[in-house]
Amino acid sequence: MPTATIYDVLRDSHDIQRSLCRKLLRAAPHSERRREIYRELKIELAAHAAAEERFLYAPILMDDMGLDPSRHALSEHHEIDEYVKDLGKAKTQGGSWLSKAKKLSDEVRHHLREEEKKFFQVSGKILTDSQKTRLARQYLRDYARMKKVLADQP
Repeated sequence: MPTATIYDVLRDSHDIQRSLCRKLLRAAPHSERRREIYRELKIELAAHAAAEERFLYAPILMDDMGLDPSRHALSEHHEIDEYVKDLGKAKTQGGSWLSKAKKLSDEVRHHLREEEKKFFQVSGKILTDSQKTRLARQYLRDYARMKKVLADQP
C-alpha cells in the first residue's frame, strides 16, 4: 500500500467536515444532538485548520507560485471561524440558527471544493513526493494533538 500523502489525509478530514455539516443541518431543533454536532464540527474545523495551515499552507507560502493561493485559503479559514462563532452565539432553535448553519455549511463546502480542485494542484507542483508524505505525518500528529486540546476546552 502506498504511503499516504498530505492530500490523502486532508481529504479524509474534508470528508468528516462534509458529513458533520450534513448532520448539523438535519439535527432536530431543541435537541442536545444539535449542540453536540456543532461542538464536534467546531473542534474538527479548528484542529484541521491549525494543522493544515502549519503543514501545508506555510510551506506553500514560501514559494512565489503558492503565495496568492495560500493567502486566499487562509482568508477562507478566517471566514469559516467567524461563521462558527456566529452560529455558536445563536439559539439552537428557529430560522436564524438554521440560516446561520446553512451559511457555515455552504462556506465549508465551497472552501473544501476549491481547495481540492485548485489549491491541491498548485501545491502539488511545489512539493516533492517526500515532502508530501512527511507533511502528512506532521499534519496527522498536530491534528490529533489539536483535537485533544480543543476537546478539553469548555
